[in-house]
Amino acid sequence: MRKPVNWRINIILIIVLIFGAAIISRLFFLQILERKLYGAQAMGQQVAFDSVVGSRGQIFCENSQETKGDKLSGEVKSLAINKDSWTISANPKNISDKTAFADILSKNINQSQEQILSELSGAESYVVIEKNLSSDNLKKVKALNLKGLSWQNEPERFYPQGQMASQAVGFLGGEGSGQYGIEGYYDDILRGKSGIQEDRSGLGFIFSNNSQVPLDGSDIYLTIDYNIQFQAEALLRQEQKKNDIDSGQIIVMKPDTGRIIALANFPGFDLNQYSKEFDLDVFQNSVTQKLFEPGSIMKPFTMAAALNEGKITPDTTYTDTGVLTFGQYSVHNFDNEKYGKQTMTQVLENSINTGAVFAEQQIPHDTFFNYIDKFGFTSKTGVDLQGEVYSGNNSLKKGPDINFATAAFGQGIELTPMQIAKGFCAIANGGKLVKPYIVDKIVNGKEETSTKPEISDPIVSQNTITQLNSMLVNVVDKGFNSVAKIPGYYLAGKTGTAQVPLKTGKGYEPDKTIQSFVGYGPAFNPQFLILVKLDNPKVPKSALSAVPVFKQLANYIINYWQIPPDYDINAK
Repeated sequence: MRKPVNWRINIILIIVLIFGAAIISRLFFLQILERKLYGAQAMGQQVAFDSVVGSRGQIFCENSQETKGDKLSGEVKSLAINKDSWTISANPKNISDKTAFADILSKNINQSQEQILSELSGAESYVVIEKNLSSDNLKKVKALNLKGLSWQNEPERFYPQGQMASQAVGFLGGEGSGQYGIEGYYDDILRGKSGIQEDRSGLGFIFSNNSQVPLDGSDIYLTIDYNIQFQAEALLRQEQKKNDIDSGQIIVMKPDTGRIIALANFPGFDLNQYSKEFDLDVFQNSVTQKLFEPGSIMKPFTMAAALNEGKITPDTTYTDTGVLTFGQYSVHNFDNEKYGKQTMTQVLENSINTGAVFAEQQIPHDTFFNYIDKFGFTSKTGVDLQGEVYSGNNSLKKGPDINFATAAFGQGIELTPMQIAKGFCAIANGGKLVKPYIVDKIVNGKEETSTKPEISDPIVSQNTITQLNSMLVNVVDKGFNSVAKIPGYYLAGKTGTAQVPLKTGKGYEPDKTIQSFVGYGPAFNPQFLILVKLDNPKVPKSALSAVPVFKQLANYIINYWQIPPDYDINAK
């Protein structure tokens, strides 16, 4: 006899199966079909997104003793870095005893108990107690374990070398933008990038939105040699004490590549205290941002034009009477000297104005202007520094004879020291124009980009360079009492003593001069080129000011790079 079926059990089983199927269907819907939607909602409850900015890139230089300036190879010096600076704040709502809080905290920061209590009184939310705390001071504050105290890192730009290369480096302005020099020119490369961080508070970890993209700015390594830069700046300060110069600049370059080894200005300023400067002109880099009439350091370029056109040789002669007349205008030599019969080599040795005019008169004016253009005197040099200026010197294009006459010896033509240095590099390196550069390499993580020198084809013939080089060696060996000569080495160079135009544009200052010297060595295999420009030294000519500075710096570089001599000074 069969047992009766328990229909109650069957009903319960059916209900369980139905509920089970419903649950499975719902789970399938949530976890499979709508997985992305609900996953995003869950993440939204656990993840917070914060915007972040990477650190600004840093600026460095190295010495180049072993490589003779060809590349960086030695001790690294920091010129611009990021320094931790902490701000501490307090939330009055979380402080039970404000007096005790203020008493303990005041003993560890530069705020009195009364000042802290004043900040806390009446505040309903966070108040800033002190800014610019160092990491060491923050550790002391943290150790106090004061409830209601918080801190935030606000990195600041710090310049470890103070005034070193101040106009070349530039500074980070109050709004976080690079100003002047490298900081300004390479602001986009140095600046940290913006990004997003995921703060998964439920898990206690922070993840970057894209770990493959570095947010920190790139680091920059300059071509500047720290030791030569230091020496150049020291010589300018010495010259201020010795000859009371108003200002001065020194450029040291590798003439074969355009690599800048030193870029010194006087006066400089403390990059960490730039906001305290009242004279904003001190921020300008006179090497690239101020024009001047170069004076007699222009004469080698006049000779180069006439030599290259085959109109003169180093031995071509003319008779100097001390004056040349152009209508109502007259051209005189320095101190109204009269030299009589002179060769073109002697014109450079004695720096004769009328001799330079004679050389220019041997070629058409438009040809002379074309050479001015070829040597880069009508355009920017392209150096990688912020705010470079230039003059097109357009007054010469259709100007009267007197304009070309004065331009032949560097008057009535405007240039920057960097333009002059670039032009002299072409004389030193065989006639090729180089683009000056001050950044050796840019480093971002494991990526490194090095600057490749930009060098033109020769702008004058090798024969012209050979002749002019020998003429400039004679200037050093025989001119201005051989003040620049260094025993054992052939050096080439030219002095300049220029007048200072009046601000009205009509006439010149009666008692001010700009005194300069540009030279390179060893003359027949140049390793360095030095430009010295001194503004208004209290001596009559550059042989007493700029030339001795050149000699000291050239001697330093020769010893520093261990450049072998050209000849034995003891040989008979």
